[in-house]
Amino acid sequence: MGPGHAHDAWRARLELEFEHTGERTILARRSHQGPLLVQRAFQPELSTAGPCHAYIIHPPGGVVSGDELSLIVRVAPNARVLLTSAAAGKFYRSPDAARAGCLSQTFELDDGELEWLPFENLYYPSAVAQLHTRVDLTGESRFIGWEIACLGLPAQARGFEHGRVRQGIELRHAGRALLLEQMRFDGESANARWGLAGYPAFGSWLAYPARAAELDQARGASESWSAAGVTLAWTLVDRVLCGRGRARRADRLRAAFIDVWCALRSSLLGRPPHRPRIWAT
Repeated sequence: MGPGHAHDAWRARLELEFEHTGERTILARRSHQGPLLVQRAFQPELSTAGPCHAYIIHPPGGVVSGDELSLIVRVAPNARVLLTSAAAGKFYRSPDAARAGCLSQTFELDDGELEWLPFENLYYPSAVAQLHTRVDLTGESRFIGWEIACLGLPAQARGFEHGRVRQGIELRHAGRALLLEQMRFDGESANARWGLAGYPAFGSWLAYPARAAELDQARGASESWSAAGVTLAWTLVDRVLCGRGRARRADRLRAAFIDVWCALRSSLLGRPPHRPRIWAT
């Protein structure tokens, strides 16, 4: 379905449950309704204690006005999971400005570990979209994740003057809010100096729990990217390492986020980086 075409709205829901059994993590249960799927889970890392990798797939390739997608992931005690997407998400132009395309993502970690490392979301000119991500942690859970967005089609010199995006991120531990973020973007805020100042790509990089050592590592790993037009800033509050980034190109911002992940994975999770093969396709 191409951008702007009328269609019956998709209702898609994918639920995944990962468990630790023996010496490895497995995808114990999955259920889906509509066009939101997961490829077969596998263990590509050499260590038997390494995480289970899985790729989220949305076969239609894009979200349009009225679509509602929901992803729910549960990680059981001692389970280790790396999730990524198979391609960039696309939110197409909405012919009905009153109906948003919606994506809801919920991650529940019960003394487990999750790396959520998706491709960027592309918001086409005149897209109306809502994205909400909630991460619930308990006990000794550990989390690394990011969200990257690109407004308009900068490669075609097409801006975001008539679109609207609402994006939220919640990070909680034992019910206590560690990070609550709500962002709203339209043509004005995308271009104003108090907003994105004309930078179409922006994103947030998160890790919990983190220490001052990881804050220094993140800042060091980011320094070289300023020459490529990528701006990154880092804070550490309540053991949440939070990076904010903006760039002229979404692929460069994602590459910068990956560099930081490679630099910090050993310190945060106790093992070297292992890039998902789908990133190379």
